[in-house]
Amino acid sequence: MTSFDSVLDKDGVRLTVDDAVATVTLTNPAKRNAQSPALWRALAEAGRALPGNVRVVVLRGEGKSFSAGLDRQAFTPEGFDGEPSFLDMARGPETELDATIAEYQEAFTWWRRNDIVSIAAVQGHAIGAGFQLALACDLRIVAEDVQFAMRETSLGLVPDLTGTHPLVNLVGYARALEICATGRFVHAAEAERTGLANLVVPAGELDAAARDLAGALLAAPRDAVVETKALLSGAVSRGYEEQRVAERAAQGRRLRDLAGITD
Repeated sequence: MTSFDSVLDKDGVRLTVDDAVATVTLTNPAKRNAQSPALWRALAEAGRALPGNVRVVVLRGEGKSFSAGLDRQAFTPEGFDGEPSFLDMARGPETELDATIAEYQEAFTWWRRNDIVSIAAVQGHAIGAGFQLALACDLRIVAEDVQFAMRETSLGLVPDLTGTHPLVNLVGYARALEICATGRFVHAAEAERTGLANLVVPAGELDAAARDLAGALLAAPRDAVVETKALLSGAVSRGYEEQRVAERAAQGRRLRDLAGITD
């Protein structure tokens, strides 16, 4: 595809593609990239619109903040234009509420597909849904001014946009509980120390660092990276012996492929 081909630009989300690297940008800096159902649908659409040659997806936010979280308008009686308010949804049948939340979660699930590696480039505030969106990605590069926080409990809610699983895997149960229950800020040094961040850089170097990491990820053959990602992501739920079996099977596939042997 032509460099920086614009694939999608709607509802605060822009998707561009430069050969094997796609960039998803949150484009409402005036509201610190606050999130809404329309934005979540656009994020899900971006995942479906990725060309097949894309290997790396970089997620970034325009302006001083990555994402300040859910737009509080969701909790007003009027909600968003053309959308049911969250208060009205809560009064409806439980099955409909569950289905609606499941639809919202689709914006956060595709980032861990085995055929891509996703990088969140995070600066400033990444609060609530913003924190969970960063957690949805495989890797996180953060600016020195980053401020992660999970504020859902302060609103009487729980984190429900797929962030709890990666958070516990990265920092452990006890620290994850403390972060979520207190709603406190996690700054760059702690994020790097606890594994939330792969790399901390000055804010002015964030985009360049994400490009450098994307380039490094493209150096290895695609199939080897895909198989390795599947091995590592599955290791969380497998026992030691199960993982040994999975390694052997994956390596067998790679060797047969390199030898030109087809099943």
